[in-house]
Amino acid sequence: MSADPTQVLAFETDCHIFDGCGFPAPGLHSFLFKPIWGDADSNLYFNKPMLLALLGSIIIIGFFWAAFAKPKVVPGKLQMIAEMGYDFVRRGIVYETIGKREGEKYVPLIVSLFFFVWMMNIWAIIPLAQFPVTSIIAYPAVLALIVYVVWVSLTFKRHGFVGAFKNFTGYDKSLGAVLPLAMAIEFFSNLLVRPFTHAVRLFANMFAGHTLLVLFTIATWYLLNGIGIAYAGVSFVMVLVMLAFELFVQALQAYVFVLLTCSFIQGALAEKH
Repeated sequence: MSADPTQVLAFETDCHIFDGCGFPAPGLHSFLFKPIWGDADSNLYFNKPMLLALLGSIIIIGFFWAAFAKPKVVPGKLQMIAEMGYDFVRRGIVYETIGKREGEKYVPLIVSLFFFVWMMNIWAIIPLAQFPVTSIIAYPAVLALIVYVVWVSLTFKRHGFVGAFKNFTGYDKSLGAVLPLAMAIEFFSNLLVRPFTHAVRLFANMFAGHTLLVLFTIATWYLLNGIGIAYAGVSFVMVLVMLAFELFVQALQAYVFVLLTCSFIQGALAEKH
């Protein structure tokens, strides 16, 4: 196995089963990259996940710009695809969760989050890229932080300080003596656990999916020797299965992320809690 931990998918290409070398299992080194520019020691650098995030943003902006720059009454194929994606998020997620009247103003935010997360996920199966940006915890954490700031500020704006406090703590006089304990649990759950799980849910799914995909890919190569070739075929089938499964998970995780975002916003806007 490569001695350099910053080489993604690093393994000896001449290492196969029965050659006396161990299986080069993927690990944390599969999520580390050499800087394309700058110095990692100085914490001022630009690496592959950053490049993919930048390219993904450009692709999304370019796609919707091209689709809606000159909209037509009878849409062309590009405009039609963009409208379908936009309406899916607007009607199927925002309207269903927040409502049409309150939710319309948040459609641009939710649409942007959905397609950004989906694009960052789908890099995992794009040739040459082959890495989901959201498997690096920093990216889901920043997205969850944006949602957290919107949710908290909106709660204070809608309900004031006292109302927001009751919202966050689940204040209910009918709880009687257990009210202080219930409020403490709700406060901790809402303001600390909720944003954490929002980020980790996306990160963990993409991290695990990429690890499994890398595992079966390396196993396919490793088993290409002698009788191991038969097992390599099975491993390759699993690579194809994982690719298909990842396509589903990538879209699902983008959907879940924005669905939870809409749920938070709906809770902030609700009059009664």
